[in-house]
Amino acid sequence: MIIIADGGSTKTNWCLINDSGKKIYFNTEGYNPYFVSSDYIVSSLKKGLPKDLPFSEVKEVNYYGAGVHNDEKAAIVAMAIKQVFKESEVFVGHDLLAAARALLKDKAGFAAILGTGTNTCIYDGKDIVQNIDSAAYILGDEGSGCYIGKKLLTDYVRGYMPSDVREVFWDTFKLTPDDVMDAVYTKPLANRFCASFSKFVYDIMINMEYSRGIVKTSFEDFFKNLVVHYPEYQKYSFNCIGSVAYNFRNVLEEVAHEFHMEFGRIVRSPIDDLVKFHQERIDV
Repeated sequence: MIIIADGGSTKTNWCLINDSGKKIYFNTEGYNPYFVSSDYIVSSLKKGLPKDLPFSEVKEVNYYGAGVHNDEKAAIVAMAIKQVFKESEVFVGHDLLAAARALLKDKAGFAAILGTGTNTCIYDGKDIVQNIDSAAYILGDEGSGCYIGKKLLTDYVRGYMPSDVREVFWDTFKLTPDDVMDAVYTKPLANRFCASFSKFVYDIMINMEYSRGIVKTSFEDFFKNLVVHYPEYQKYSFNCIGSVAYNFRNVLEEVAHEFHMEFGRIVRSPIDDLVKFHQERIDV
């Protein structure tokens, strides 16, 4: 039995492939090692994983996760997984590699993530060969759910939000500007808090010009600050994983065309394509 997991900052999608090839899917929260410790991950996995999972029979865990930028961060996650799946070989890789493998398999190209956070790369069909650091949610992550949420919350705190949207915002969340500031600057997991408001941007129908403007500006910032800095980026198609890319794909396609980039595959979650990638290697 093997397990493939795709871990974002908010949610992790898991798939167990048993010895007969049957696939069993389940979810836990996300584990970004920049924000959580090994002990936290172990505790969460023990609570969140299915109780009837045959832990001792799992021989291999392939985990791709947000925030796994170096060996130190990968070790935080690997140590936790090893404590839960004690009989398994554990591979921990970057969620960007998962995106590239899911979107492109063994073909070279451009791959990106637009979910809670942002990431981009050039992939040669085997490995990531170029990556511009997204600079995470405080300094960067342009185009992400967190970035869109921050734009909305900044307008709310500063009083720039249109009155009709502000009224719906208050009715929905009952948050004062002081509550927002407290959640962002004194409470844990501010990136998730900010990203959660991208759904509000997607859902509000009363002022489409305002909500669409936030999204379009966020995607334009994403292209200006990240995508265009890849040499000859226009020769690649734009391929992207993530709920933000999927939900706002019409706006994303418009912006991609403005930057003269062909629009490619947009997938909400990489888990199904990632499972196929690993299954093909089992079958070989």
